Amino acid sequence: MTAHSDALVVFGFSGDLASKKIFPALYAMVKKGELAVPVIGVASSKWSADQMHQHVRASLEREGGVDDAPAFDRLLSLLHYVSGNYKEPATFDALKRALGNAQRPAHYLAIPPALFATVIRSLGAAGLAKDARVIVEKPFGRDLASARELDAVAHSVFPEASIFRIDHYLGKEAIMNLLYFRFANSFLEPIWNRNHVASVQVTLAENFGIGLRGGFYESAGCLRDVIQNHLFQIVALLAMEPPAYRAFTAIHSEKASVFHAMRPLAPADIVRGQYDGYRSEKDVAADSDVETYCALRLHIDSWRWAGVPWYLRSGKMLPNTAAEVLVQLQPPPQKLFDDSQPMQPGEGRANYLRFKLQPVSAIALAARIKRPGKGYVGDQRELYLGEDAPADESTYERLLGDAMAGDGSLFTSQDAVEAAWAVVDPVLVDHPAALPYAPGTWGPQAADALIATDGGWHNPMPERPCA
Repeated sequence: MTAHSDALVVFGFSGDLASKKIFPALYAMVKKGELAVPVIGVASSKWSADQMHQHVRASLEREGGVDDAPAFDRLLSLLHYVSGNYKEPATFDALKRALGNAQRPAHYLAIPPALFATVIRSLGAAGLAKDARVIVEKPFGRDLASARELDAVAHSVFPEASIFRIDHYLGKEAIMNLLYFRFANSFLEPIWNRNHVASVQVTLAENFGIGLRGGFYESAGCLRDVIQNHLFQIVALLAMEPPAYRAFTAIHSEKASVFHAMRPLAPADIVRGQYDGYRSEKDVAADSDVETYCALRLHIDSWRWAGVPWYLRSGKMLPNTAAEVLVQLQPPPQKLFDDSQPMQPGEGRANYLRFKLQPVSAIALAARIKRPGKGYVGDQRELYLGEDAPADESTYERLLGDAMAGDGSLFTSQDAVEAAWAVVDPVLVDHPAALPYAPGTWGPQAADALIATDGGWHNPMPERPCA
């Protein structure tokens, strides 16, 4: 049995990610009795213990409040703080002292990617890597070459089984349900292939801009920030073959096989967009060509999916915030009824499976039923399975708990990381210019041409289930 980590080290303790996601997760874990080991925060801020406690409380108040005073006190009793520069050995000497008798710490790198290699090497040099785990936030490199460089550094200090690459999207309840729904229901498998699926489209839309992340976005863009990781992970769960057994190694292997089967992107497969006003945002270049919107056509050259186009898009300043998957099924082989296959503009769709991933989770199967009367005229209906209740466990609560327990199911393997980068590498530099689009629209019109032959985009909107 894998030994549980006996301490958690959070690098980047004073950062935005820690305030918004990590502290609430730690607090929830303490309330449930799932966290009782020391938590050592490391950052450059020169805080006293009281200042650190005040910062944690203020963060929790902003993110939902403190509703269990004894649990909050228990959390504070677990917290320790080390102030220092990540590039100085003295910082890691101080961390070693703070860890005390802990033998199996988990080191969580909630820091800028440029510092990953520095911290990993320093952990090794300070003797803090033996029997330890390292949890690395995305992005894992900026391209295939840098991903391989980071991996080489990580493996020079930690074995693969001790490296946990976080893509927080994999910890979302709705994303986990994709895997469960696919392999827990026998009715799906006979139609889940190129013979019955006409196309698949995945949309992750946000109705807000980059905010204060201009500096980051100038170095990343939508393709790197969202599509190469979040949306590719969704595709992998939908397209993978059944794993031979329920273990994270088997699941990782099948997901990586999907990425290996993906055809490298060409410039004709991608449409880049930039919302009007982006260049006026803080820390954005006046002549920036960075994409805030990206749509692409993807091909998976496998036995199951050969010939089926996959359409992915994501963007900021779109009409609403939502994530959906639409699996368009092939029409019946014979059109017995005139209205049985509406695919013309304005006529809606028929025969599809729809996964709502956010803001609520739901699965809908579209079917046509006959209207009452003598004529053979029908209406579109959805068999709708909705889950509006929020999950009891937050994404980061689940991921931190799993990493400390040594469970890699919801994390990403290096093989998958490299294979995904190999798909997008050809268009990271050689790509069409970013086209302007007005905030509140669904992106540049060129994206519509990309998918026109497959019925156009399904735009997820706030809705109620069909009657």
